[in-house]
Amino acid sequence: KMAGDSRFPDVDTDGSEKSEEMEIVVNVGGVRQVFYGDNLNQYPETRLAELVNCLSGGYDSIFSLCDDYDPGKREFYFDRDPDAFKCIIDVYYFGEIHMKKGICPICFKNEMEFWKVDLNFLDDCCKAHLSEKKEELEEIARRVQLILDDLGVDASESRWKRCQKCIWKFLEKPESSYPARVIAVLSFLFILISSVVMCVGTIPDLQVVDAEGNRMEHPTLDSIETACIGWFTMEYVLRLISSPNKLHFALSFMNIVDVLAILPFYISLTLTHLGAKLMELSNVQQAVQALRIMRIARIFKLARHSSGLQTLTYALKRSFKELGLLLMYLAVGIFVFSALGYTMEQSHPETLFKSIPQSFWWAIITMTTVGYGDIYPKTTLGKLNAAISFLCGVIAIALPIHPIINNFVRYYNKQRVLETAAKHELELMELNSAEGKAAGSRTELEDLSREGKDDPFYSSRIKVSHSDTFIHLLSEEKNYRTRLQSCK
Repeated sequence: KMAGDSRFPDVDTDGSEKSEEMEIVVNVGGVRQVFYGDNLNQYPETRLAELVNCLSGGYDSIFSLCDDYDPGKREFYFDRDPDAFKCIIDVYYFGEIHMKKGICPICFKNEMEFWKVDLNFLDDCCKAHLSEKKEELEEIARRVQLILDDLGVDASESRWKRCQKCIWKFLEKPESSYPARVIAVLSFLFILISSVVMCVGTIPDLQVVDAEGNRMEHPTLDSIETACIGWFTMEYVLRLISSPNKLHFALSFMNIVDVLAILPFYISLTLTHLGAKLMELSNVQQAVQALRIMRIARIFKLARHSSGLQTLTYALKRSFKELGLLLMYLAVGIFVFSALGYTMEQSHPETLFKSIPQSFWWAIITMTTVGYGDIYPKTTLGKLNAAISFLCGVIAIALPIHPIINNFVRYYNKQRVLETAAKHELELMELNSAEGKAAGSRTELEDLSREGKDDPFYSSRIKVSHSDTFIHLLSEEKNYRTRLQSCK
């Protein structure tokens, strides 16, 4: 009957039943819903609205929209997520859609596309959640692609390109190999050694006096400093040569820190040997001392080898709003309490509050609970003002701390989740690849069994091949899980 007649006997094709008054039953994953044509026709481009007019088109029209149909009950069946469907049908009654908590945003987006409902009906809060999930998936895809690029070798590339990739992976990705891990540890040790040498070189007992009576660093410490700078220079030059994008590499924050850690040494060396001919010796020495102070920038190189420091940096970037609130609270408190302190302390003959700008320093160290004691109130009202400013400072500092910590924990956990998701994605790709190899091994086993059932040599080959190559990833009787079910 289905092959011979493409129309249903119980469907009125003469149009006596208006589509606005039609009642249809939709069964989505075992959940039945009753709709009326006047509600569904508000959005005629959606799949449910198309169901109203599909009955006159026959089986082909109906089964192009649903998975199954019961003519007696006039019930349409869909093998879709019922929880997402309950949210999507809100568009017919309220004109907007809210995504329930616990539903995968990407799966919900796919459900909306299946039901042909525009994403603009999704509420703004849910759109933000969907955008965040999209960014996470893009980040996972980027990480997986980077790993695949490292594993793959393009035969069409020149030898120089392949060499560049090897050097870049060797210096930038310590997890790629054991020698790369050793180089990362050595770089970390050089940073620590150079920082320690910079600090130890300021100890007077370890300094030497030159011919002019000026104190200078010990020659041994200078040699260690030169060796460290040589390592940093070689490392930076190799990374610059092997980088895939030179401009992006040069403008990266961590690479700018590397340059700031290297340049002072060469500039001071140039000024020491050539600057004396162009300017006075005292000016050269002052410039060299100023450049030596810039060596503290090399301590920031530790962030390259510490994921914790990188996470802290990104968390502070995400917390600019909270940090701005903290500074605003402190700025208002400092201005108010310093002005009050100056006014209340004017009656005391030995007052330490000479002006309001000078009182700013007292307010800062009081509200931040430092309390050096170099400036303090002497009157009763001044002491009361100091107590209130102290309490307000504690409250002002404590208020934004919790959101900042939450941002740090959220970003740290997110990075761990993304890293784990990227590894799982690679494992799935390996399983899919192994499944393809298993199908080939199964064919080989069948051929071997046909060739020599009585031959012990072939029997041993079959056993080894079955145990080493042919892995049952999914049995034939086991149902495959859909992507939607996996997300749930």
